[in-house]
Amino acid sequence: MESVLACLAPKGRPREFDIDEALTAALRVFWRRGYEGASMAELTSEMGIAKPSLYAAFGNKEELFKKALDLYEREKMAYMAEALKEPTSRQMAEQLLMGALAMQTSSCDPKGCLGVISSVACGQEASPIRDCVIERQKSSRNALIARLEDYQRDGDLPADIEPEALARYMTAVLQGLSVQAGAGASVQELKSLVDMAMRTWPGR
Repeated sequence: MESVLACLAPKGRPREFDIDEALTAALRVFWRRGYEGASMAELTSEMGIAKPSLYAAFGNKEELFKKALDLYEREKMAYMAEALKEPTSRQMAEQLLMGALAMQTSSCDPKGCLGVISSVACGQEASPIRDCVIERQKSSRNALIARLEDYQRDGDLPADIEPEALARYMTAVLQGLSVQAGAGASVQELKSLVDMAMRTWPGR
């Protein structure tokens, strides 16, 4: 009987940390520092784990960043998917901008956009990370373009509007919002940017 129980017993020591909490902590570091600026010492300290535990649970630093980016998109960027469900392009644009504003003016997270920080601050050695971030940004922009084309077919956007150009404009506004937030712009200053973008929106 003892030999049977021994075979059924779990192998190895149980993990002594909450993997979700550790990943959230890693996201905060990457968000503050960018990929290259986040040292392993700061990551392990913030996550409350040793390097061997980090490698065992998440792989290397690159894999940890990608998992943190997944979390960022799933939790912090969820408003984007919701905005694309709006019935008119103006409602979509307003929800997109207000969602970004709410995220950038919250008190619990670093300011700025993780994607912008990581794609701009990456050097040659971290080019795979930069390429990964740019590819994800491209995917998000393509989803926005497709939705703008839907609005245009429904007559919600003028026929002379180029959906791709409008999507790039919105992306530029959203990125500008995050950059200014990261630079310390006030809520009122950021809100004025949102208001200006909405005043120039071509849809009904």
